[in-house]
Amino acid sequence: MVTSLNFWKKQLTEIPSSVWETTTLESLILADNQLTSVPEEIGRLAHLRTLDLGHNRLTNLPASLGQLTSLTNYLYLHDNRIASLEESLFARLSRLRYLNVGDNQLTRLPDTIGNLASLEELRADHNRIDVLPESFGRLTRLHELHLRDNQLHAVPAPLRGLPRLAYLDLRGNPITDVPEWIAELPQLQKIDLRWVAVDTSLPLFDRLEARGCRVLL
Repeated sequence: MVTSLNFWKKQLTEIPSSVWETTTLESLILADNQLTSVPEEIGRLAHLRTLDLGHNRLTNLPASLGQLTSLTNYLYLHDNRIASLEESLFARLSRLRYLNVGDNQLTRLPDTIGNLASLEELRADHNRIDVLPESFGRLTRLHELHLRDNQLHAVPAPLRGLPRLAYLDLRGNPITDVPEWIAELPQLQKIDLRWVAVDTSLPLFDRLEARGCRVLL
């Protein structure tokens, strides 16, 4: 029984049709190829736990990807050319623990991202995101959040509801102020604000460091 296929750096321009017949797959690696699309047949892989589509040329994703409710480990979509994510993509992926959508052309994340109830780490750096949806506050298991080099003008308010957030990377955003409620995040251990135009003398930063949170300015 085949449970894993690895096509890393195979110069693929399309996914072999035989993949869709291997319905026992739990891991599918398609990273570092030249794929411009993923067919709807991916929805057949009902047992898939890990999917790596990073470092390709994708501009969109099939709706059927949102049917992969067994995805529990990783979903890599980084380093593509994706400008938007459909609401249906995350509506049913409640068991997913790690998501990487970094290095794309995203201006927003879908409201259904709040349905990723098991998410522990999200990488959405190097995009054009200027706001996070209110549903983001439902990601109560989130431990790491990477938002470097986006277009955020303020620290997103929904982060206030994340009790397990330990690492927050906001480098390179046009943020000019950091709210006092950041100090209320009970598990915050590190916040990275380098290349952000904030007042580095704010007493808030002293309070964070006094309680053991590392502040990078």
